[in-house]
Amino acid sequence: MYVCLCHAVTDKQIKHAVEDGCCSLREVSQCLNVGKTCGRCVPVAREVISDTLAELGADIARVA
Repeated sequence: MYVCLCHAVTDKQIKHAVEDGCCSLREVSQCLNVGKTCGRCVPVAREVISDTLAELGADIARVA
């Protein structure tokens, strides 16, 4: 699903950025330009980032 229409960024791209080490909206924005134009995507982008970080945390907890 497209999260940022201004820059054609999908939820999968945001998820991959988090999996590659981005941990905040600021870092994802620097990589993908999310939220840099109109800002309408910011709430959904934050949700995708948060959900992905939670998933990664759960995966790490299972391994540890």
